[in-house]
Amino acid sequence: MRKLREEDPRRLFVMHLAGIILAMMLTGGAAAGPLEDAWTAYQRGDYATAFKLWRPRAEQGVALAQNNLGLMYYDGQGVPQDYVEAAKWYRLAAEQGNANAQSNLASMYFGGLGVPQDYVRAYMWVSLAASGFPPSAKEDREQALRHRDIVASNMTAAQITDAQKLAREWKPKPAAP
Repeated sequence: MRKLREEDPRRLFVMHLAGIILAMMLTGGAAAGPLEDAWTAYQRGDYATAFKLWRPRAEQGVALAQNNLGLMYYDGQGVPQDYVEAAKWYRLAAEQGNANAQSNLASMYFGGLGVPQDYVRAYMWVSLAASGFPPSAKEDREQALRHRDIVASNMTAAQITDAQKLAREWKPKPAAP
């Protein structure tokens, strides 16, 4: 039989943990963070707030925020439409392995928007996106594969080989500290 002193810290810990879980359940989870608040603002069309919340995180190297800034610049939502700026943010997120940003950057290379038109780079990025989407994002993966086929239809066999090699050799960059 354990002494009361040995049981008390464990019991207090379990009770404390249960209280935290109960509080989260009653409040719908922890308070939303800046990224979630930015997404909520973006969805309701409050682009100024979304930009204000995403920009510092993007500058800190948060790939999700970088991709979302790219979206804002691409569409001119709350900022002047600027394909060069969109490509910059997409690239920063894509280089960290963000599949959405990789797909977005591929589209920019395919269309020559903000970057020189480059089917090899487009194919490379959309291939990486297709392999980077998690299994739960089946539709995104399938769409990326369809886009890769569209890009490939504009390429020579040698260009496809070059793009496949670039994709195989690609390594994600760590987020900025």
